[in-house]
Amino acid sequence: MPPGDPRDALIREQAQLIAAQAEKIAALEAVVADLRGQLETAERAGSRNSGNSSMPPSSDDLPGRRPPRKQRRAAERAEKKKRGKQPGSPGASMTWEVPDRTEDHHPGGACSCGRDLADAADLGVARSYQQEEVPAAPAERVQHDLHEARCACGRTHAAARPAGVPDSALSIGPRLRALAVYLVVFQHVPVERCRQLIADVTGAAVSDGFVHSCLAKAASLAADVVRLIRALITAAAVAGFDETTLRSGPAGEKKYVHGAFTEEYSAFWLGARSLDSMEDAGILPGFAGIVVSDRYQNYFNPRWKHVAGNQACLSHLLRDYEDCAETYPGAVWPVQAQRALRGMIHAWRGACEQGLPAIPGDVMKQLTHEFRHAVLAGLASVPRVPGPKNSTKQRPGRELLEFCRDRRGDVLRFTTDTSIWPTNNISERGVRPLKTQQKISGRLASDDVTQDRLDIRSYIDTARKHGKNAMDILHDLMLGRPWRPPAQAFSP
Repeated sequence: MPPGDPRDALIREQAQLIAAQAEKIAALEAVVADLRGQLETAERAGSRNSGNSSMPPSSDDLPGRRPPRKQRRAAERAEKKKRGKQPGSPGASMTWEVPDRTEDHHPGGACSCGRDLADAADLGVARSYQQEEVPAAPAERVQHDLHEARCACGRTHAAARPAGVPDSALSIGPRLRALAVYLVVFQHVPVERCRQLIADVTGAAVSDGFVHSCLAKAASLAADVVRLIRALITAAAVAGFDETTLRSGPAGEKKYVHGAFTEEYSAFWLGARSLDSMEDAGILPGFAGIVVSDRYQNYFNPRWKHVAGNQACLSHLLRDYEDCAETYPGAVWPVQAQRALRGMIHAWRGACEQGLPAIPGDVMKQLTHEFRHAVLAGLASVPRVPGPKNSTKQRPGRELLEFCRDRRGDVLRFTTDTSIWPTNNISERGVRPLKTQQKISGRLASDDVTQDRLDIRSYIDTARKHGKNAMDILHDLMLGRPWRPPAQAFSP
């Protein structure tokens, strides 16, 4: 064999080096692609706010968050405004009224002539001033003496213990117990601060255990009313449903508070974000009305056999389309869909004001046409990523568009029946105070105590929807006379 060309060995060596470099380049490209994906995910997560997602407004001020466009515009307008009351905004002013009591003030001291002004002749009122004030509210020590009386026939009778007085020599009165429940449940005051507040304002020395006992007592007294409230919501024609996270129980566990709401009733229960928890609450299994909710799949589950239909919350859809508008700058279809949905809400309000059973067809024809074409344009612009439906992550907006296409009736149901709400704002307002509670108190140690709080909240919120004062109905509750929904609430 002829001797090999030395250049062949060099070529083979260079080919090996090129192959090794190609492998390194491929690995680096994979790392870059992974980092690019992580960056896009982080940027998208950082852009989430209450204006383009289901995040609560309380999260908008977290570090690194960009506030919603509506909030940014409001801040820009606020910079141009003058401080104080704005033209056209409702104001509050005091008016001269008949006083509850009058205090007379007479000149004191001595006159320049040396005489004591206490002996001067009273010439009447020279000027009057009225002042709004709250009286000091020191706690009173009330002793209830139960007297005995002997009838002429010889029988002896003893007075009965008044309502709210337990069979104990020493106890705390019902109004003070109601105040503790009001502060903890309705004003979200932590237990220790509630004890301090009661001591500072009323002078009554109570313990943390006393506050907890008040919660347990109020929950037990309101139990029958809470069951009635849930039954009335189950019988309602339209009800809103929502859920929110709440830290309760052992550290590391996350619970969900589920809520059901109508214009007259509110009900809360603690559980997991599962079908079983929603069934345990006892409302959806027998509910035969219209469910107003966000796009959470459990509200559309066939397990709820009696549900007459669903209405997707348009407020959530508008936020989701706002996310699409920010994700795809320059795209027309997200703005078009938002315009159509807002037009439908405006038309629904107009129809309600006129007492119409549905939005007029001539008004809806153009709006539904605009919305349908916006959805079709979006589906064409955001193609589906191939793969299994439950495990393949889709591009932003794709699942929203498919929902609006496949469940068009659940999006537009309110347009044919004005008794159905187009948004679930009533439910969002109902669960929002729970986020305030979590911000103030952090984790609640016991699930049972948390459910007691939620039952009391159901009782208070429902009573307030009927125009009742929270302190008054809690006082009646502590007296063993719980407020109940009026009789007309039972009529179909």
